[in-house]
Amino acid sequence: MTEGERYLPGRQDRAQYMRLDVARVLKRFHFCERPLIIAQAGWLSSIAPIDIKIALPRHFWQDALTADALRTRVFELRYPSRMLEVGEDEPVVSVFEDAIDAPSALAFVRALEAVYKPALLHAYQTYLAMADDIADGPSVRFLRMAVQDKQEQIRELGEFVQMIAATASDEEKQTAQAWVDALRESLERIGGLGIATPTAGGERKTASLRKPFHFAEVPARDPRFHQVRFYWPNVVDADFPYGDGLRLQLRSAVSHLNEVWAIETGGAILHAFAGDLDWEFILDAARWTYDEARHTKMGLDRLTGWGYRPDELPLGTYIFDSARGEPPVTRLGMLHYFETKNIGKKNDRAEAFASYNDDVSRHDMEFDWADETIHAHYGAKWLRALHQKYPSLPDRDSIHERCDALVNALVETATDDERREIRQIAEAMIQKAERLAQPATGS
Repeated sequence: MTEGERYLPGRQDRAQYMRLDVARVLKRFHFCERPLIIAQAGWLSSIAPIDIKIALPRHFWQDALTADALRTRVFELRYPSRMLEVGEDEPVVSVFEDAIDAPSALAFVRALEAVYKPALLHAYQTYLAMADDIADGPSVRFLRMAVQDKQEQIRELGEFVQMIAATASDEEKQTAQAWVDALRESLERIGGLGIATPTAGGERKTASLRKPFHFAEVPARDPRFHQVRFYWPNVVDADFPYGDGLRLQLRSAVSHLNEVWAIETGGAILHAFAGDLDWEFILDAARWTYDEARHTKMGLDRLTGWGYRPDELPLGTYIFDSARGEPPVTRLGMLHYFETKNIGKKNDRAEAFASYNDDVSRHDMEFDWADETIHAHYGAKWLRALHQKYPSLPDRDSIHERCDALVNALVETATDDERREIRQIAEAMIQKAERLAQPATGS
């Protein structure tokens, strides 16, 4: 400033952080959300309670939307640069990357509830308290939504901790507490997650407790349900028809409930390919998995609404089991194969439900159809992307043929005892439905 020159005052609180300062902070938040999304997806098949399997995909889909908004905003603020690197944020990002190596399902969910989601919530609230909603209005808006999401997630996660802890051993509870304590101390040593750049904190306190993550190819399933491989007789018994009328209502609801295999598969592919494919894949896979969770909830809601208890309902594994030991691309192919195989039947079934005056089954089937048209696009896009990146991988049609062969081979292993068991479960459900059924009325 030249001596004697005068200027209008420009000192205001809202000008505390400049454009690139804000970009650095939002980048840090993005890189902390990302490993939690991947971890939540990977852990789905290891967690038994169906309530958690259904809810976690919603959580990490919300997290993915937040992470995507953060990423987009950083690019806007740094235009024309499209570089996004962890860089100086490595100390805090590495603590978030520890999430997936939790020693147990209880430790994993407790850490989400007590450490990770609260750290992000506090960071977003701190940012909003100093943000300029004039210059940085877009960030303010999506972070306000992120705060609401995190608050609701933390509340639900607290319920899930109690759910898992109810059947956990004392040793598991002690290990989970030690894991949470170690994560808290690791975060504190680097200055936590916030506006300031984290400091180096040496070896993280989680080192001795980390259990290297392995995807669970044998899925944990809710013990309240009938544990079976094949969830309806027609899968393994040609003499048992798919059915229409009341039987179609039941069969459709049981099919929706058993899309739990698709939840687990969505999580599996998100985790498996997050490093090979770009950010857009994580975003698509998070939505895909969330949609499958909604479909599972549709079936559970209809069945419980009709008066069925969990112990009356079959929860199968055969489609998920058929890909055991296969490379992850087979699971992506399996999910896409079943989407495209069954999508043409959805509208016919919705029309049938309309003729039964079954509005809720029709409603769910119509929304399912809309979701699956999106999923068919996802599968085709990412199978093609993988084949382009790794030309040695089979093409989409070859993968679909492989999936069909794997499922058929597994169905051939059904035993007489399994056929008898699922027939008894289905017939008991049908008999109960016949007692509950109401006479048809005109529309």
